[in-house]
Amino acid sequence: METVPMTSGGYDALDIELKRLKGPERQRIIRAISEARAHGDLSENAEYHAAKEQQSHNEGRIMELEDMINRADVIDIASLSGSQVKFGATVKLIDEDTETEVTYQIVGDFEADLEQGKISVSSPIARALIGKSDGDSVEVNTPGGGKSYEILGVKFK
Repeated sequence: METVPMTSGGYDALDIELKRLKGPERQRIIRAISEARAHGDLSENAEYHAAKEQQSHNEGRIMELEDMINRADVIDIASLSGSQVKFGATVKLIDEDTETEVTYQIVGDFEADLEQGKISVSSPIARALIGKSDGDSVEVNTPGGGKSYEILGVKFK
């Protein structure tokens, strides 16, 4: 069974979503199915079929979340240190072509959110950064072509 690396914040987010889906969301769907059944003929009852479809999606997501939680390898970022980039690191970079500064945190695949500055450990840029240190230049092959970055700082928070 392959483990899934994640931060403690990512684990907590999965746990919260799982509890919501198993509790209030599951109960809401059960009520919707009951109300739709009360309307009579199920073969032509769109509300009933929609509620059953919601139930199917909800139960599928519950199974997916339980699988990820069971395979979770929670990494405590606060206990990490050093100047070398690894999972959980927050890396400040400068684009060597445009002189634009960006900051990314390397997180688990499902935690990635570019708007929050979180990139997946399996993304091209994260794979290029892993093992590098302050001051290193990194070439990243992206779908849009090659990019060059210089690492300005590595921290763990």
